This record gives sequence, structure tokens and C-alpha cells, in this order.
Amino acid sequence: MKINTLQFGELEYDEKLVIKFPDGILGFENLKEYLLIKMDDDIFYWLTSVDKPDIVFPLFGIRLIDPEYTEQPETEAFGIVKLDKDPENITVNLKAPVYINHDSKEGFQTVLDDDKYPLSYKLFIEE
Repeated sequence: MKINTLQFGELEYDEKLVIKFPDGILGFENLKEYLLIKMDDDIFYWLTSVDKPDIVFPLFGIRLIDPEYTEQPETEAFGIVKLDKDPENITVNLKAPVYINHDSKEGFQTVLDDDKYPLSYKLFIEE
């Protein structure tokens, strides 16, 4: 199958790589199928809607920020990234993680009821 993306142009993919989100992503509940794309030299993953490839969520592995982050069985936690031209303004949402099970190709998003995790965690800090 093929998908035409803004970031990567036309990509061929195997249907087995599609990650299904039965409840969608918050605000995009009608979009249920995504591809998780990562280029070798990129620090971000790109969760791209199969049905609407112009809908893309940049993701960052939360375990890189907090090795003790709230786990869900057999899943990897990602935070949705808010990009900005100024790296100091790039933030990651730790409050509403996206969990992906790479084996079953299923994902879900949840909102954590814990004040420990901010909605906008600064990813890069100038020293």
C-alpha cells in the first residue's frame, strides 16, 4: 500500500505495520489507523494517519525523559510533541501519553490523573 505524507513524500508500507487506535487520539477519535514512522537520524517518531496523512503527531519516547514513567503492560509510552522553530519552546505532553503495543499493533491515549506530569514539558533546556 502507499501513503503520501508531507514530511516524507510517498511511502510504501505493509498493512501489517498499521497501528490501530480503537478509540482514536484525543480530538481525532474518528481516525483509527496510523503508521509510526521514524527516520534513522531523527529523534522524533511521526504518528501519521493512514486515512488523512496530513494529520501527523510528532512523538517522543517518554522513557528517555523519565525512566520511571507510568507503565502500561507490553506498551511503549510516547508524548505528543509541540514543535517550534525555537528549540527552547519545544514541549512534550507527559499528561496525556500515547501507548503503543508494537507486537499487537494497537495503541491508545489516556490522560493521567497525576499532577507529577505536566502538559508541556520543555524538551530542550539551554545551559
